[in-house]
Amino acid sequence: MTKQKICIVGDGLSGLMTAAVLAKVPGVEVNLIAKKGTKIKDKRTTAISDTNLKFINQNITSLGQKLFWPSKKIELFYETSKGKINFLNLNEANSNLMYVFENDKVKSALMKEVLKNKTKLIRKDVKNLDEFKNYDLVILCMGGQSKIYNEMTKIRSIKKDYKEVAITGYVKHSFKILNASQFFLKEGPLAILPFSKNYFSFVWSVKKYFFKNNSKKITSLVKNKIVEMLKNKQDITISNIQSYPISLSLRRQYHQKNILILGEGLHTIHPVAGQGFNLVLRDIKKLKAIIKYYVGLGISIKNSYALNDFYNSRKPENTIMSLGVDATHSFFKQNKYLDPFKEIIVKNIKNNETLKKFSKIISNRGLSL
Repeated sequence: MTKQKICIVGDGLSGLMTAAVLAKVPGVEVNLIAKKGTKIKDKRTTAISDTNLKFINQNITSLGQKLFWPSKKIELFYETSKGKINFLNLNEANSNLMYVFENDKVKSALMKEVLKNKTKLIRKDVKNLDEFKNYDLVILCMGGQSKIYNEMTKIRSIKKDYKEVAITGYVKHSFKILNASQFFLKEGPLAILPFSKNYFSFVWSVKKYFFKNNSKKITSLVKNKIVEMLKNKQDITISNIQSYPISLSLRRQYHQKNILILGEGLHTIHPVAGQGFNLVLRDIKKLKAIIKYYVGLGISIKNSYALNDFYNSRKPENTIMSLGVDATHSFFKQNKYLDPFKEIIVKNIKNNETLKKFSKIISNRGLSL
């Protein structure tokens, strides 16, 4: 039986993960197209849920557990004029709430896995969609800014410019205990993500004008803010500082014929809840199941309802989760009129065990309950 040909465009996290997973589906042949030239190092970290790590381990055994740093506890704080309120502590005794990994290390391991699977790697710059006529399925994982998407999507996307900048970086420390934390500060949310014994990463989302006004002293500003939040006088070293603009983008059209958009090109959300790549992994999981089903029946993906099935099954969760993150971000933004009411709400959250349980389930499994 002739194998069905799948082309994946883009060798970022989404493209590499998709290529590594789909290469294991019987009856398909995967090609991966990557840009020419030297790759820019991605010195960031990514958080994923326990359920999503299990999916990765089931499909890509070569990655190894050492690349993923576990967290059994996540603490959430809300800053007020009187200090910080520790309003939500999520704990797990017998499992982990999430895992954090370094993007560069996982991307390197995924590329080795892709090549080991004998996936054909093609180095070239894609200019238009006419280049993919010989494939049964084309999956575009080209990031959120590619103009190629405009050739296939006619329905307007849901978009929102937060007018914010995410500042990210690594912190070396010698603390004995450090939990994953989220601080809702007056300047914007600050996430602390441990990824090894002596290192954690941070993501601080601030207004563009704040970033611009403090760009020359951003390292010292970040350092002082982290020391203040963690209340630890031990010295820390900050490195790999990067920044990027934050926006919301949700495509309402996922595909055209046999060409599918995946990854950040499909949905880009605020980093405040750490759900961006979790949604991507759930997309890949569903896509694999659908492809496996149609190929197993001997039906050509190109002439099937496979991508309609993907759209119908994934759009509801992607939309609800993305808009839910947007609502969370809006709730915690500083507002002098609403802040007194927020204090009352967050204080009541602390003792709400039902909300804690629900939060853990949604963070781990999404809406696929």
